[in-house]
Amino acid sequence: MPLSPARALPALVGLPVLLFALITWQVVTDGPLVEVDERLSRALVHPDRLSELLADLGNVPVAVPVLVAALAYAAWHGRARGGDHWWPAPLAGALAMVLVPALVAPLKEWTDRPGTPAVPPAVGYYPSGHTCTAVVAYGAATLLLLGPLRSPAVRRVLVALCAVLVLGTSYGLVRRGYHWPLDVVAGWCLGAVLLTGVWLTVSRSRRRSSSGTPSLRTGPS
Repeated sequence: MPLSPARALPALVGLPVLLFALITWQVVTDGPLVEVDERLSRALVHPDRLSELLADLGNVPVAVPVLVAALAYAAWHGRARGGDHWWPAPLAGALAMVLVPALVAPLKEWTDRPGTPAVPPAVGYYPSGHTCTAVVAYGAATLLLLGPLRSPAVRRVLVALCAVLVLGTSYGLVRRGYHWPLDVVAGWCLGAVLLTGVWLTVSRSRRRSSSGTPSLRTGPS
C-alpha cells in the first residue's frame, strides 16, 4: 500500500529537522560530536583530482541546469497532456532551489564554523551549500521526471542515478577537504526538508491529474 503524504510527513520533516538541530547545537557549542567529526575528517581527507571533480557536482553551474531542464520538461509534459495543474510541481522545484541560498547563507554566518586544514583559513563552512544544492537539484529533478516515466526499470535507474550524484558530491566534498562530514550531513537534512515540499506538491498534482478533473482545454470551445 503506497505511503500517503500525510502519514509520511512527520518522518520526512521531523527526523531531518531534529538531526539538523542536534548537529547545529554541537557545532555552535563545540560539543563532543565536533571532536569526532574532526577526527573522522582527518582520516578521510585525501585531496585528489577525482574528489575535486565529484565535489564540483554540487556547484550551481553544474547542478542547477539539470534541475532547469527537468522543470522545463515537466512543465511541457503537463501542458501537453492538457491538464490545468501542470504548474505547481515545476514551481515547487524552482522554489526549493531558491530557498537553498536563502537558508544556507544566514546559517553559515551564524555558526561561523572554520574550514578543514585542507582549505585556506576561513569561516562559514556550516552547513554545506554544495551538498544542499546537489540534494535539491538532483532530487527535485528526479521527482519531477518520475511521473512522465512509465517504465519501472527506467524509474529505478533514475533514482539510482540521483543517489549516485548526491553521494558522489558528498564524498568529494569530504575527501577533498572542502567540508567537515557534519557539514555534509547538515546539507542532507536541509535538502530533505525542501524535497519533502516538492514531493508533496508533485503527489498532489498527480492525484488531481489522475482524478480526471475537468480542464479548460477539455471544455466546449
